[in-house]
Amino acid sequence: MILSTGIRVGTPVRTKYMTPFIVHANPEGLYILDISKTLARIDVAAKFIGRSDIAKVAVTSAREYGKTPVEKFCEMTGATAILGRFMPGTFTNPSLPNYMEPEIVIVTDPQADQQAVIESTRAGVPVIAIANSDNVTSKVDLVIPANNRGRKALATAYWLLAREVMKKQGKIKSDSEMKISIDDFETKLVEEIS
Repeated sequence: MILSTGIRVGTPVRTKYMTPFIVHANPEGLYILDISKTLARIDVAAKFIGRSDIAKVAVTSAREYGKTPVEKFCEMTGATAILGRFMPGTFTNPSLPNYMEPEIVIVTDPQADQQAVIESTRAGVPVIAIANSDNVTSKVDLVIPANNRGRKALATAYWLLAREVMKKQGKIKSDSEMKISIDDFETKLVEEIS
């Protein structure tokens, strides 16, 4: 079921940082990410997040398709969402009204959320990133290899992470207790009414 969401389908470009997470290239030239490494990294990230003050976990997404998954993840776990354009100084300038000191920063895409990654690094805050085959992850502390451009893939990645974090928090005990489906995490396309 998880494979049908495209979570492991990368791009036609591969960076040296993402090479360890790539299994092979498919006939269309797209790099395929190792789903077992994705699931293992989600488990590690959940353990790390589970040990922190969840209210001090900031989750960013500059990507449109990442907004609903991030909102749902934060709603389920209690983390703080930062959606749209990341305001420079959010983690480094205490005089700003939206200033915060997160314990962990989760980014949907290290490229699109580059400002959040830079500021987290300056502030000494660990960064967890959902990274595709073409991402540069030199400033990322924990890479979750996954398709970070597809609606269903992002919904799946955040749903899996939310489920594991909630297990670590003790909110749910088993996978079957997760009441919200992957579809609820997916950004819906706005259809024009003619």
